[in-house]
Parts: sequence; structure tokens; C-alpha cells
Amino acid sequence: MIAAANVVTDLYLSAAALLGLLIVHWHFAPAAPLSPLTRRFLFVLRIGMMLFAGRMLVVLTGGMWFRFVVLFAAALIPLATLLLTESLLRRHAPRWAKGFVAIGALVFGLAAFWIGHALEPVRLFGLLGFQIGGFAISGWLIASRDRNSLSLGENRTAHRFGLALLVLVPLGASDFLLVALRLPVQISALGVLMLCWFALGLSRVHDGHRQSVYPVLTVVFAGLVSSGVIGLISGFDLQGVILVMAIVLATLLVLALAFVARDTAGRASGMVPLSATSGTDVLAFLQGFAAHPLISTATVITSDDLNGLDDAVLDRIFAASPVLRTDARPALGVAAEDHMTHMFGRFEATHLLDLNTQPRQLLSVSVPAFLRSQTAEDELVALQRMAAVIARAGQNDVDQRAV
Repeated sequence: MIAAANVVTDLYLSAAALLGLLIVHWHFAPAAPLSPLTRRFLFVLRIGMMLFAGRMLVVLTGGMWFRFVVLFAAALIPLATLLLTESLLRRHAPRWAKGFVAIGALVFGLAAFWIGHALEPVRLFGLLGFQIGGFAISGWLIASRDRNSLSLGENRTAHRFGLALLVLVPLGASDFLLVALRLPVQISALGVLMLCWFALGLSRVHDGHRQSVYPVLTVVFAGLVSSGVIGLISGFDLQGVILVMAIVLATLLVLALAFVARDTAGRASGMVPLSATSGTDVLAFLQGFAAHPLISTATVITSDDLNGLDDAVLDRIFAASPVLRTDARPALGVAAEDHMTHMFGRFEATHLLDLNTQPRQLLSVSVPAFLRSQTAEDELVALQRMAAVIARAGQNDVDQRAV
């Protein structure tokens, strides 16, 4: 009976982890076409989905042949993690780090196709060491990052990713040490669900770390307490209590992920509050604009900030693209390209929005990579038009008072 309970719990945990990964994948998939960082993140999620789908197939079919799916996915995880870390930090890892991860992925990826136990336990413990080494490299890159080269939102994203690795490493290692630790089930699924929680926090750069960490700690605490009470009432031994805790925690974390993903998607648009903005003060409008869920930072750029740039070239640039994107610049010649490179570098923006005023005013906007999508781009176009109308109205008021 206990053995059957262990198998069912393993199946349940794998299904919960797969569902959590699917929720996060659904949440971030719209940003993939416009964000290389998001595409790498989705690659990590898909590898995790492959791993837990393989675990489910092993349990459901009883065929150890599907074990190669699990081992192959596990061999790719350090590689995917390093690629994501490089994109998060906008820097390349050292060559020795890339070599370690690439060689390890190749060796253990090929070893995964060896069916049977002839390579055990060397293969398992070698894979464990490789994963810990890969995670350690990513953690070291995050800890030693140049914080001044990243925006506030990017630094928060990197910090939360580092926290997720700290949670995942010990829970993932426990799967390899199942017998030594006398655990009845593989609890790495719980670490993956917590990683999913932190992943949803990557798109909420306005939230502080406490707003990301405290809710998941509350969920974990509630799950542990309720599981302990259930185990005490039912008279379970330690193994039984661990099974109950794993099931309760997995359930609560999946429900929390579904709720947060739905809530975040529901708040993804700031058009309603901004559309209610009244008056002709563009600075007052900017206060609401900066609080928009899509935007990490927003700053007004005046003509004084653009000294040294050719007005005629700027006119051509913003006539062609009133919402100028750093990754989709209009082809207007060498001079225009130099101007755009200078502005994006100086103002550290992902978008420059023209307010269509004289003297010239721009909005420098930074949109988190995980929120880039075609819908977001369309919304920024609408916001630019609203801001331009308000700025022109304010300028007309000033001119009339001067007369």
C-alpha cells in the first residue's frame, strides 16, 4: 500500500510541476516573437516540461525505456540555464564556463540513450555534479554582475532568478539522493513550482522582493501546517506525512500560480486608467504613464537633452516612427542610425516616444523584456498618441496665455 502511495504521489507531483510550467509558458508566450530573452526562457520551460512528461510516462507505462527522456532533459538543463543567465545579464559567460556546460550536455545527453543500469550509479552522480556545477556557474554570474550596467528592473529580474536557483538546487539534488535521505518521493517538483512562482515575478518589476517572496512563503507555511495537522489526525508515520505535505504543497502552489497568472494578465493593460486622464499637463500624465504595468521606467526628454543632434535628422526619424523601438529602427541612412544609437545608449530605453511638440519633447520608456509582445507594442502606440495630444494641448494653452 505504501509503495503504491509513493508511485501515485510521484505521478501527482510530476503532473503538478508540468501544469505549473504550462501556466508560466502560457503567460510568457505572447512576448516571445519580440523578445530573445523570453524565447530562451521558454526553452528552459520546455525542457522542464519534457523532464516531467518523461517521469509521468515512466510511472504510467512502467517502462524504463522512457527514462532516457528524463535523463536527456536533465542533461540539457544547465545549458539552458546558462543561456538564460547570459541573456538576463546581457553579457557572455567565460569560455571555460561555456566549455564545461557544452561538454557536460553532450556527454550526459548521449549517455541518456544507454538503456539499462550498466552505467549506474556513475551516470546519476555524474549528472548530479554536472547540474550543481552548471547552477553554480549561473549563480556566480548573477552574484558578480555589474549592477550599474543593468536597469532597476533587470537587476530585480536577475536577483529573483538567483533566488529561484537557491530553492531549486537542494530540492533537485534530493532526487538523486532519494535513498540516502530516505525520502518516499521525488520532491524536485516542488522546487520547480517555486521557480515558476519567481518566474511570474519576473514580469512584475514594480513589485519589491518582499511582494514576491512573502506570498510564496505564506503558501508553503500554510501547506506545511495543514499537512502536519492532517498527518496527526490520521495517525500517519513520517513517510506518510511527507507524502501528504508534498501533495498539499503542490496543490497550493499550482492554485497560487493560476491565480497570479490570471491576475497579472488582467492587469496587463493600463489604458482604462490612463484614458481617464484629464488636463493638459504632460508631466501629470507621465505619472500615470510610469505606473503602467508594461513600463519599468519612463522619463521626459527635453530639447536641452538632445543638444548636438541634428533637428532635421530627428524630424525624419520620428516622422517615420513616432514610437521608436531599439530592435526595429527605420532604415534612414547612416546619420539617422548614428542618432538612434546615441539616443538609445544615452537614455537606456527600449522605446522613444515622440510627443510631437516644439520645442521637441520625447518620452524615454523601458519595457521589461518578459512583457514584450505585439499587443504591448500596439498599446504603446496608443499611449504615444494620447501623450502627444495632451502635450500639444498644454502647449496651445501656454501660447494663448502668452498672447
